[in-house]
Amino acid sequence: MRYLLDSTLLIDHANREPAALAMLRRLFEEGHDLYTCDVVTCETLSFGGADSSDLRHIESLLDALEFVALGPSAARWAGSSRRARHRAGGKRAVGDALIAGLAIELGAVVVTRNVRDFTRQGVETLTY
Repeated sequence: MRYLLDSTLLIDHANREPAALAMLRRLFEEGHDLYTCDVVTCETLSFGGADSSDLRHIESLLDALEFVALGPSAARWAGSSRRARHRAGGKRAVGDALIAGLAIELGAVVVTRNVRDFTRQGVETLTY
């Protein structure tokens, strides 16, 4: 199975949240394909509460994931999704739309605490 890990999971892992720790342990132990991307990397490394120890922990985790850069088709999908959400009067977060677009392109499930941000875009999620 392919999983694109959202920033919430990586930040919660850095904060030693038990549910996030358990989820990541499970995903690694089961041998799934685990991905990150430019948006998740940026959001996670800009986490305001992180000290140098937390940042080393986050960077180590990011190094263990397969990095996939957003391509043109994922960016176009994200733009269409944001436009549709705007027309429906909904939230239009750029980061979530780009992550969702990449998940669609990869055929991956987004692992997140913010399920609603992705399911309303039609993206399959796994929460913890």
